[in-house]
Amino acid sequence: MSAPLDDRGLLLGDGLFETLLARGGELVLWDEHLARLTAGCAVLGLPAPDPAEARRLCEDAAAGLARAAVRLTLTAGSGGRGLDRPPAPAPRLFAAASPAARPQGPVRLVTVSVRRNEGSPVSRLKTLSYLDNVLARREAGAAEALMLNGRGEIACAAAANLFWIVGGRLETPALACGVLDGIVRGQVLAAAQALGVQTAQARAPREALDRAEGMFLTNSLIGVRRVDLLDGREVPDHPLIAALAGAISWSW
Repeated sequence: MSAPLDDRGLLLGDGLFETLLARGGELVLWDEHLARLTAGCAVLGLPAPDPAEARRLCEDAAAGLARAAVRLTLTAGSGGRGLDRPPAPAPRLFAAASPAARPQGPVRLVTVSVRRNEGSPVSRLKTLSYLDNVLARREAGAAEALMLNGRGEIACAAAANLFWIVGGRLETPALACGVLDGIVRGQVLAAAQALGVQTAQARAPREALDRAEGMFLTNSLIGVRRVDLLDGREVPDHPLIAALAGAISWSW
């Protein structure tokens, strides 16, 4: 599907998307992704998509691919002048998929200058306005970007949630830091609690990561992926990372 030139998603970034994993045509954690998209529609004042249509579009896009990254996109549709939407928005919904190899090995993190706006409601949504993330990834080069927020607090990677381990406790930035409520983020927190591991959703400065005993990223395509270098400093491995990856391995 192609969007017309007056589509509000194209012109203004007015819309939402979800990126999910499909394995052998099966949509992994589909209900969670649909629930997040629906909740985002409520925040933006857009009609939620029909669940059956959304699922069909994703399954059709992933057909024939062994392991696929599926993107479901919802735009606010056409109409309105300038910033104003029409009185009754007619959203557009479409899906696309591409092969997604399972990532191998750890990842390097580099702190970048692009900041998350923790005061904006869209910082906690997967909106079509992703230019800050694009610029952060570009600045990081071959590494992944570590983004702070406007207060200098740890936020996230350009396309992943961040976790670190201190004193055996698992920490991750609080959503109030301008963080997306990641699907796998929630899976990891639940798995840690099931393992009896203390967890904390923190508002912490960048310097807190210098004491980390282990660090990893999560999203719906990579599951749990260990960080081995942060700004050129070696980050130790920690057995909890493998335990958590094993606990949710069915999801990725």
